[in-house]
Amino acid sequence: MPHDLAFESPGRLWAFAGLLLAALAAALILWRRRTSEQYADSALRPSVAPKRQGWRRRLAAIGLVLGIVALTTAFARPSVVATSKDERAVVVIALDTSTSMQVDDVAPNRFTVAKQTAQAFIRELPDDIDVGLVAYSASARLVATPTADHESVATAVDTLSMDGGTAMGSALQLSLDAALRSLGLTAASAAAGDPPAARLVLLSDGDSTTGTPVDEAVSAVADAQIPVSTIGLGTESGQGTVFDGREVTAPVNFALLQQIADGTGGTAYRAAGAAELQDVYTDIGQQIVPKTERKDVSDAVAGIGLVLLMGTALPSLVWFGRLA
Repeated sequence: MPHDLAFESPGRLWAFAGLLLAALAAALILWRRRTSEQYADSALRPSVAPKRQGWRRRLAAIGLVLGIVALTTAFARPSVVATSKDERAVVVIALDTSTSMQVDDVAPNRFTVAKQTAQAFIRELPDDIDVGLVAYSASARLVATPTADHESVATAVDTLSMDGGTAMGSALQLSLDAALRSLGLTAASAAAGDPPAARLVLLSDGDSTTGTPVDEAVSAVADAQIPVSTIGLGTESGQGTVFDGREVTAPVNFALLQQIADGTGGTAYRAAGAAELQDVYTDIGQQIVPKTERKDVSDAVAGIGLVLLMGTALPSLVWFGRLA
């Protein structure tokens, strides 16, 4: 059916059976009238069966039938699937800015790759999806409140700089709070209602070393029914050099990222470099859609029916001196 048409009260469609019976009765009456006309004297036929205004009568009849059909359809409360205009989808990206992001096991380094691909992802999001940005190292901070102005958020990514520590749990909690505020929800209302049209994207290369415990943050996000897509940026070995030329080993904690994704109903991705990370963001972008719901269109259908009836009644009064 077009636009997933459905009826909230389908039992009322039985009213069409009554309309069908009425149509059959009308056809029978017309047939009997025409039959009786055959027995009238030819000189009297003009008075028995005066000349009809053919196309006008047919037009009036069609308008009457369509109007009744529309009103009967509206009586059954038709609905269609539509994107909610009162709610926008929200994505909050939490980007790791700890000093381990300077490791160059992905070229030119993890931090540069993360920022560039995050900007591309933000700019490619549909217009009806708001996006926000959280940065975290020793603490988490909201860099950009979720907004429809994607370019301003993409530009804000350039302002990020690295620092020591990794407050991953705090970043999750702050991202959750930002998403809920953007949707006008509280943690309680999100937990009690349908899953919000939101997703968190957590990008990290290491463990959580400070701030809110990760388990506590995961529990809060899971209660709010918001999935977290985690992205582990770096190689399995984590071997590389940093800005001052020192060789380091900073392997990605994929197990922790998998735990976060599993605990919130999201997906954990491994992205070793720029190309893989872009593929990951493309995959996530395809999963993020505005919330849809069923919209009752019975008022619109009833309005069409009334317009048809009025459009039939007024010309009928002018043409025939009666409503039909």
